[in-house]
Amino acid sequence: MMKILTEPIGSIPRPAYLQQAMSAFGAGQIKAEELNRLFDQATQETIKELETTGSPVISDGEQSKPSFVTYPLQGFKSFAPDGVIIPFADGHTRQLPKLTAGPFRYTTFANSYLQKAKQFSSLPIKQAVISCSAMSLLYPQEGIDGYSREQFLTDLVNDAAYDIRTCLNNGAYNVQIDFTEARLAIKLDPSKQLLSAFIDLNNQVLDKFTAEEQKRIGIHTCPGGDHDSTHSADIPYTELLPLLFKLHAGNFYLEYAAEKDKKTVLESIKANLKPNQHVFLGVTNVLDPRVETAEQISDLILEAAQIIPVQQLGTTDDCGFSPFGDDTSTAREIAFSKIRARVDGTKLAEKILSN
Repeated sequence: MMKILTEPIGSIPRPAYLQQAMSAFGAGQIKAEELNRLFDQATQETIKELETTGSPVISDGEQSKPSFVTYPLQGFKSFAPDGVIIPFADGHTRQLPKLTAGPFRYTTFANSYLQKAKQFSSLPIKQAVISCSAMSLLYPQEGIDGYSREQFLTDLVNDAAYDIRTCLNNGAYNVQIDFTEARLAIKLDPSKQLLSAFIDLNNQVLDKFTAEEQKRIGIHTCPGGDHDSTHSADIPYTELLPLLFKLHAGNFYLEYAAEKDKKTVLESIKANLKPNQHVFLGVTNVLDPRVETAEQISDLILEAAQIIPVQQLGTTDDCGFSPFGDDTSTAREIAFSKIRARVDGTKLAEKILSN
């Protein structure tokens, strides 16, 4: 039978009790020990539920990450709150912290989440990490006395590479780099010089790995989903894809279900996908509460298979369902139902393509 790989992106909405505990901890109402106990409980429950979807590869649902961006910064002291502001289409914003002194070091590595998840499952576990380019936005435009941008980037590249390597060395099925700022870079700089700089920076990290290791490293990009809104869906996907596939990675996880002009997107993927690269198309729209049927997902895959070689085609979700810890816009039940539909729809497409 023709095999089509299917994998999650990462985050699953946190249970209500965990949301409440995170708020209580922030207000000083509970201790870290209690919050960590609930993190473990939510992680175990999430993994168990993901296993019941039939997904051959799972994640920890990012239950204990404050957000997919800021997890490396937990406990780092040299920050001010007034960093880069990211506006979303519905009017809400997210703001990154700003580095105030060097040297910069990750204080939390993604391997810590992987090791916890491995305690709760024997299935292959995928681990997500944040891109080096997203972290580069922490350095202030005005600079830092005694700590140059060049030295910051050197330190950043080293820690970003270590973040990936420790996951690969400690049993991750593969590692996904979240590069959700790619389309946003074009929005901020239509000349694409910023995007090109981001690509170059991420390749500095990827080039620290062998060609064989790069096969187990992937890139996720989307228009930045948060609270059922996006920061860059208005940027044509076809403006990004030719540069995106210049990243030295084996796998690409692309938002697709929410795209309106799917045929043009598929043609751009085909034109730029290299023979040693695998593309995972998002077949569940995480911004839409309606749960897709297996037949609808199968139809999406069959349509894509007419343009993209099936041996290079896989399926995923458009994005994580709750990339930021306080995002409650999607119910947990809907997230799991969509994942189950993705798995079933992928199997259905496999069967049809094998006949």
